[in-house]
Amino acid sequence: MRILLTNDDGYHAPGMAVLEAIARELSDDIWVCAPAEEQSGAGHSLTLSRPVRIRQHAERRWSCSGTPTDAVMMAIGKLMPEKPDLVLSGVNRGANLGDDVTYSGTVSAAIEAALAGIPAIALSQVYAQEGMADTVPFEAAEAWGAKAIRPLLTTMMPPRTLININFPAIPAADVRGIRVARQGFHDYGRSLIVEGTDPRGYPYYWFGLHGIEHSPGHDSDLEAIDDGFISVTPLQLDLTHDASLAALRGAYSA
Repeated sequence: MRILLTNDDGYHAPGMAVLEAIARELSDDIWVCAPAEEQSGAGHSLTLSRPVRIRQHAERRWSCSGTPTDAVMMAIGKLMPEKPDLVLSGVNRGANLGDDVTYSGTVSAAIEAALAGIPAIALSQVYAQEGMADTVPFEAAEAWGAKAIRPLLTTMMPPRTLININFPAIPAADVRGIRVARQGFHDYGRSLIVEGTDPRGYPYYWFGLHGIEHSPGHDSDLEAIDDGFISVTPLQLDLTHDASLAALRGAYSA
């Protein structure tokens, strides 16, 4: 099985080493193409206004000057002799739960693979507090990553779908298991806007993060993590709200 690894934290991020260790429990045919620098929050953006440059680090290993989407497109369309059998994206430093998936470069890399018809899984490690930088512990992901992925390898993923996995911020021994859950929804109030002044006296603004409340739902990924489980959530690329189609057609035919 040929596996392509990517992420949005950057080629040298600690989570990439964790992901490679997980992948090598599943296959020896591993390829890597990831953004050269951190691209957190890049979503499904594509670089169109400047060149994308590739740097080869070793056999089957590259970094890309662009976004996670760019990295997957370059790997599939230029760098690999054949399409991979599976794309793994992560392991992200931080949660990708609920509507986080709309911002996530980690999830968006998996989306790009799904668009190309390749089974894809995004993996993220939740952490307990802000400001941990590279000290974020990946213990749960390291111990449970391959266990979470293996059942998916023999489960048919419908076209234009992907899997989003999150690991709770607890020691691996305390993980209660794996729970298949739907995507949850955070309450509004996501970003903390930090204001400062640069050395020339001009104001700047930096989007930070703070604790986010979420509305309890039925079997959501947010609840699974809160309960100490790994969350496994199937996502689809079709965003059409089918229930609104009839009403809108009626409005335009009146």
